[in-house]
Amino acid sequence: MSAYSDREIIEKFKTPGQQETAFRMLMDTYQERLYWHCRRMLVSHEDADDALQNTLIKVWKNLENFRQESELFTWLFRIATNESLSQIKRRKRHQANTDDTFYDGKLTDTLETDPWFDGDEIQLKLQKAIHTLPEKQRLVFNLRYYEEMKYEEMSEVLETSVGALKASYHHAAKKIEKYLTGE
Repeated sequence: MSAYSDREIIEKFKTPGQQETAFRMLMDTYQERLYWHCRRMLVSHEDADDALQNTLIKVWKNLENFRQESELFTWLFRIATNESLSQIKRRKRHQANTDDTFYDGKLTDTLETDPWFDGDEIQLKLQKAIHTLPEKQRLVFNLRYYEEMKYEEMSEVLETSVGALKASYHHAAKKIEKYLTGE
C-alpha cells in the first residue's frame, strides 16, 4: 500500500486527465483508515462497507470543490463520520424499538457473531465497553484512542471545541475504565 501526501493527491487531481489516478492515490492512502473508522462506529462489516462506499462517492463528486481550508485527511474523516452517523440513524429508524440501548445491544451482539471480528476476549470486552458510551463519547474515544487524532484535528472533523472534546474523551475513558474493572 502506497501512501501519498495530500499535496500530491490534490495536485494530481487538478492535472487535466489525471482525476482517476489521483482518486486511486487517495484510496491507496486513506481507504483502509476510513474503513476502520466507519467499522468502529458501525461494528458491522457490511454497514461499514456501505458507509465507506458512500463516503468515496461523495469524495469523488466533491474533490474538485475541496477548498483546502482543512487537511484532506480531516475533510475525508468528516465525510466518513457523517456517513457513519447517517447509517446509524437509518438503522435505528428501521428497528422495531428505537431505544438507543436496544440498538447498542444489537451492535454488541453483532460483534460477537461477526466472522470478520478476530479479536480476543479482552478486545471484545473493550468493544462492549465502548458501545455502552453515548454516541458522541464513543466517536470521540474512537478517534482519539484508535486514530490517535489530535484534539485540534478532531475539532475540525466534528466541528466542536477542543475543550468539549477533551471533556467527552475524559468521561468516555472513565466510563470504559469503570466497565472494565466492574466497579
